[in-house]
Amino acid sequence: MYIKRVIIEGFKSYREEISTEPFSPKVNVVVGANGSGKSNFFHAIRFVLSDMFQNLRSEERGALLHEGAGHSVVSAFVEIVFDNSDNRIPVDKEEVRLRRTVASKKDEYYLDGKHVSKTEVMNLLESAGFSKSNPYYVVQQGKIASLTLMKDSERLNLLKEIGGTKVYEDRRRESLKIMQETANKRKQIDQVVHYLEERLRELDEEKEELKKYQQLDKQRRSLEYTILDHELNDARNELASMDDNRRKISERMSRADDEVVEVREKIKSFDKEIKVSTKGINDTKTQKEGVEKRRTEALKVVAQIELDLRDIKDRILSEKRAKDEAARDLQSVRRESEKSKSELAEISKVHQAKLKEEEEISKSIMDREKRLSILYQKQGRATQFANKAARDKWLQKEIEDLKPVLLSNEKQESLLQEEIQKLKDEITNLTNYVESRRSESGKLEAALAKKHNDYNDLRKQRDELQEERKSFWKAETDVTAEIDRLREDLVKAQKSLDHATPGDIRRGLNSVSRIIKDHGITGVFGPILELVDCEEKFFTAVEVTAANSLFHVVVENDDISTRIIQILTREKGGRVTFIPLNRVKVPDLSCPQSPDFVPLLKKLKYRADHRRAFEQVFGRTVICRDLETATKVARTNGLDCITLDGDQVAKKGGMTGGFYDSRRSKLKFVKIIRDNKTAIEKKTAHLESVGNKLRDDKKITDLVTKQQQMDAERDHAKSELEQIRVDIASAMKQKGSLEKALVKKEKSLENIRNQIEQIQSSIAMKKDEMGTELIDQLTSEERDLLSRLNPEITELKEKFLLCKNSRIEIETRKEELETNLSTNLIRRQKELEAIISSADSRTLPLEAESKEQELKSSKRNLDELTSLLKANVDAINNFTRKMEELKRQRDELKTLEASLEQTVQDGAKDLEQLMNSRSIHLAKQDECMKKIRDLGSLPADAFEAYKRKNKKQLQKMLYDCNEQLKQFSHVNQKALDQYVNFTEQREQLQRRRAELDAGDQKIMELISVLDQRKDESIERTFKGVAKHFREVFSELVQGGHGYLVMTKKKDGDAGDDDNDEDGPREPDPEGRIEKYSGVKVKVSFTGKGETQSMKQLSGGQKTVVALTLIFAIQRCDPAPFYLFDEIDAALDPQYRTAVGNAIRRLADSGGTQFIATTFRPEIVKVADKIYGVTHKNRVSYINVVSKEDAINFVEHDQTHNAS
Repeated sequence: MYIKRVIIEGFKSYREEISTEPFSPKVNVVVGANGSGKSNFFHAIRFVLSDMFQNLRSEERGALLHEGAGHSVVSAFVEIVFDNSDNRIPVDKEEVRLRRTVASKKDEYYLDGKHVSKTEVMNLLESAGFSKSNPYYVVQQGKIASLTLMKDSERLNLLKEIGGTKVYEDRRRESLKIMQETANKRKQIDQVVHYLEERLRELDEEKEELKKYQQLDKQRRSLEYTILDHELNDARNELASMDDNRRKISERMSRADDEVVEVREKIKSFDKEIKVSTKGINDTKTQKEGVEKRRTEALKVVAQIELDLRDIKDRILSEKRAKDEAARDLQSVRRESEKSKSELAEISKVHQAKLKEEEEISKSIMDREKRLSILYQKQGRATQFANKAARDKWLQKEIEDLKPVLLSNEKQESLLQEEIQKLKDEITNLTNYVESRRSESGKLEAALAKKHNDYNDLRKQRDELQEERKSFWKAETDVTAEIDRLREDLVKAQKSLDHATPGDIRRGLNSVSRIIKDHGITGVFGPILELVDCEEKFFTAVEVTAANSLFHVVVENDDISTRIIQILTREKGGRVTFIPLNRVKVPDLSCPQSPDFVPLLKKLKYRADHRRAFEQVFGRTVICRDLETATKVARTNGLDCITLDGDQVAKKGGMTGGFYDSRRSKLKFVKIIRDNKTAIEKKTAHLESVGNKLRDDKKITDLVTKQQQMDAERDHAKSELEQIRVDIASAMKQKGSLEKALVKKEKSLENIRNQIEQIQSSIAMKKDEMGTELIDQLTSEERDLLSRLNPEITELKEKFLLCKNSRIEIETRKEELETNLSTNLIRRQKELEAIISSADSRTLPLEAESKEQELKSSKRNLDELTSLLKANVDAINNFTRKMEELKRQRDELKTLEASLEQTVQDGAKDLEQLMNSRSIHLAKQDECMKKIRDLGSLPADAFEAYKRKNKKQLQKMLYDCNEQLKQFSHVNQKALDQYVNFTEQREQLQRRRAELDAGDQKIMELISVLDQRKDESIERTFKGVAKHFREVFSELVQGGHGYLVMTKKKDGDAGDDDNDEDGPREPDPEGRIEKYSGVKVKVSFTGKGETQSMKQLSGGQKTVVALTLIFAIQRCDPAPFYLFDEIDAALDPQYRTAVGNAIRRLADSGGTQFIATTFRPEIVKVADKIYGVTHKNRVSYINVVSKEDAINFVEHDQTHNAS
C-alpha cells in the first residue's frame, strides 16, 4: 500500500485543482523555495490522515481555505488515492480514494465517493497500520528540534505512548474510579441497613395487635390470589393462543422471506442470463458484421469470377465461331489453293515445255549462227590474215582469252553448286527444326494440360486444408471465449472467497503461500478448505462444523510448521494455525449405527494420508435429519450433531442455530475455483493443440508454394509455346525465302552451264580450225549451207520470238499464281490453321474449368458465409427471444416478489397487531403476577382452599372478608408489608454488599495485572526501540555507537537530564509508584572513549540522535509510508548522505514509501521521483521535475542562502 496521487483544490495556497503525477512506491522528494507551498502540501496530506486538524471550529476551517485575488473560495478538498493492491486497507479494491471536504460550515469525509463518518475513517486507517499511539509516520518541521530538547522522563512518556500503555492507564483509572464508587455504595448500604433494623424493631412491637388482622389478611390474600390466579391462567391461555398465531404468522413470513430470497436469487440469475444474452447479441452482431463484410467480399469475388468465366466462355464461343469460320474459310482457301496449284502445275508444265522449246530454238539459232559465223569467219580469214600462221596465232589468242572466262564460269558454277547445296541443307535443317518444334509444341500442350489438372488438384487440397483451418480458427475462438468466461467466473469466485474469508486469516494464508514459493518448502498440503470435497447439500454442515478450522493448514510434520511460523514472525506476515499430521492423535471414536444419523466423515472426500487431520476436525460430528433428531441423538449417544441447515447440538447440551446464508458458502466458492481451474487447464490444453495445428500450416504453405511454382511453370510453358509458334512461323518464312533463293540459284547455275558449254564449243571450234588451210573462198556445199542458214536463222528467230512471248505470258500467269499462293492463299491457310490449332483453344477450356472450380469453391465459401450469417441472425433472434422470455420471467418474478413482500408486510402488520394485543395480555399477566407477588407470603392452604370456587363466589367471599377487615382500620395495615419489605430489603442489601466486596477484590487483582502488563509493554517497547536505535545509529554514524538506557527509581541520581528526577518519585494520581523514571541516550560519534549524553552533544549531533530515535520508532512500529518535512535541515553533509542512504535501503528492502521535502541534494540524489512546488500570484503548483533540475535548484538555493 502506498500513496499513488494527491488531488488538492482550494486548500491553503493551492487554489486550483492540482493532481500530482503518480508517486513512486519508494522514494519521492518535494523541492521548492521557501513560501512556495511545500509545507502546505504536507499539511494537505495530514489534513486527511492525521488528527492534527480534528474538531475544527468555523474560523479554523475558514483559515484552511485559499485566500487570494479573485473570487473567494467557499470550499476545499484534499483527496488521496491509495494503491491497495496488497489489500492492506480492508476494502475490496486495488485503488482506494479518501477525500476530505471542508467549508466554513461543513467538514466531511468520502471513501470512493461515498460519504463516511470521521470515526469510520480513523478505524479504517488504524486497521491499515496507521497507529494513533505512534504518529511518527509524519515528521513535520520542529519535531526534530522538540526531540533534541526532550527530558528523560519525556522520552519515557514517548515510549509509553508508542507501547500503547495509555490503554492500561485508562483501564486502571476506570478501575480505581469504580472502586471509589463501590466504597461510596457500601457506605450507603450500611446506612440503609441500620435504618431498616430500627424500623423492624418498631414493627415487631405491634405483633399482638396484628394477629387477628393477619388471619383475616391471609384469608383476603388467599382469595385475591385465587382470583388473580384465575385471571393469570386466562391471560396465559390467551398468550399461548397468540403465540401459536404468532408462530404461524412468523412461519408464513419466514416462508415468504425464503421465497423472496429465492425469487431474488432467480432474478439475479435471470439478470445474469440477460447480461450474457446481451453480450451474446453484441458479440454475435460483431461477428455478423464481420461475416457480412466477408460475405460482401465473397460476393465480389464470386461476381469477379463469374465475369472472368463469362469472358472466358465468350472467348471460347468467339474462338469456336472463329474456328468454325476459319474451318469454312480454310476449306475454301484449300479448294482455291488446290485449284491454283493444279493450274500452276499445268502452267508450270507448259512453262517448262516453252522454256525447253525456247531453249532448243535458242540452241538451234546459236548453232546456226555459230556455223554462220564460222562460215563468215572462214570466208573472211583469207582477207583478215596474211597467212595460216597469223590466223592460228589469232585463234590461239582467242582460245587463251576464253580460258579465263571459262575458268571463272566454272568457279562460279562450283560456288553456285555449293550455295545450292548449302541452301538445300538449310532447308532440310529448317524442315527438321520445324518438325522438332512442332513436336515440342505438342509436348508442351500436353504438359500444360497436365499442369492444369495438377493445379486444380492442388487447389482442391488447399481449399480442403483451408476449410480445416477455418474450423480450427472457429474452435480456437470458441475455446478462447470459453476460457475467458471461466477465468471471469474464477476471478469472481476468488473475490467472493476473499470477501467471505476474514481479513487476518486471508493475509496469513497468502503469506504462507508466498513463503512456500520463496523458500521452496515442501510438505505443505494446504488448508482444510482446499483439501475437502463433498456433495453440495453438505456444504453448510461442513462449514458450520469446521468453523475457522477450515483455514487450518495441514502440513506433513511439525518441523515444517515451526519453520513457517518463524518466517511469519520474522516477516510479520500474520498468524496461521497448522495441523502437523505427525502430531495429530485422534481418539478412537466408535459411532453406533442408526438410520437417524450418519458420521460426517463418511460424506467427505479426501486423501487417505490426510485422514488424521479430518478426523480431528470432523470425527466427533454426525449429521441428523432435523433439529429434534439431533437433540435426541446428542442426549442419548453423547455425540456432536448437526443438521443440513447448520443447526448444531453439542453433546454437552449447547445448541447453536439460525439462518445461514448458503450464498456465501466458502466450499461452494472453492469448488467453483477448483472446477474452473480444471476446466481452464483442459481448455488451455485443447487450445494449445488447436494452436499447434494452426501454426503447423506447412502443408498449406507447401501447396501455395507449389501453386505459385506451377503458375510460374505454366506461364513459362505458355511463353515457350508462343515462342515455339513464333519460331515455327519464322522458320517457315525463312524456308520459303530459301526455296526462292534455291530456284534462283539453280536458274543461274543452268545459265552458267550454258555459257560454259558455249565457251567450250567455241574453243573446240577454234582448236579444230587451227592447222587447217587458209582459203579465201567457200566450197559449194558451204555456200549452200550459208544460203540456207540465214533464212533458217530468221525463221527460228521469229519462232523464238513467238515462243518467248508465249513463255512470258505463261510465266506472268505462273508468277501471279505463285504470288497468290505464297502471299495470299498459303499465308491465309497458315493463319486459318494457326487459328484452328491455336493453344488458346486448348488452354481456354482448361482455364474455364479452373474458373468453374474456383467459382464452385467461392460459391461454397459464399454459401458457408450465408449460412453463418443466417446462423448469426438466428442466434441474434434466439438471444432476443430468450432475453425477452427471460425479461418476461423476471417481470413475473418481480411481480411475485412484490406479492411476497406484500405478504411479508401484511404479516408484519398482523404480527404488530398481535404483538400489541399480546403486550396488553402480557401487561395483564405481569399485573396479576405483580399483584400476586405483592400479596407476599401466602398460607399453605391458599393454593387449594378456594380452587373449586368460581370467580363470582370468590369475589363475594373477598367482599365479606374486606368488610370484616374494616373493623381493624385503626391498625397499621401496612405494618406487616413493611416488615416483610424491610426484611427483604435488608437481606438484599447485605447480599449486594457482599457482591461489592467481591468485586472490589477482583478490581484490585485487575489493577495488579494491568500494572504488570503496562511494565511489560514498556519493557518490550524499550527493547525494540533500543535495538533499532543501536542499528540505525551505527548506519547513520560510521564507526559510532549509541544506545538507550532505562532508568528506574533507584537510578534517579545517575545523571538524569531532569532536575526533578533526582529525588524520590511521588505516587501517580492513581496511587501507584512508577517503576521507571526515564530513558537516557548514550552515544559516541567516534566509537572511542566514553559515551556522551544529550547535553554534551552539538546541535547537529543532537539532530542525528533525534533522527535515529525516529527511525528506531518507525522500525519498531512500521507504517506503510512516511512523510518527512525537512528532516535534514540541521544535518552535516555526511549525516545527510547517511540519512538518504538509510531511506533508500528502507524503501528498497521493506517496500516502504517515503515522501520528503528538502533543501539539500543528498536525499534528492536517492529519490525515484521528484516534484517541484512553485508559487505564482499567491497560488501554488506542483509538477514533476528531473533530478538534475532539482539538484541544480537546491544547490543554487544553498549558494543564494550562503551569500
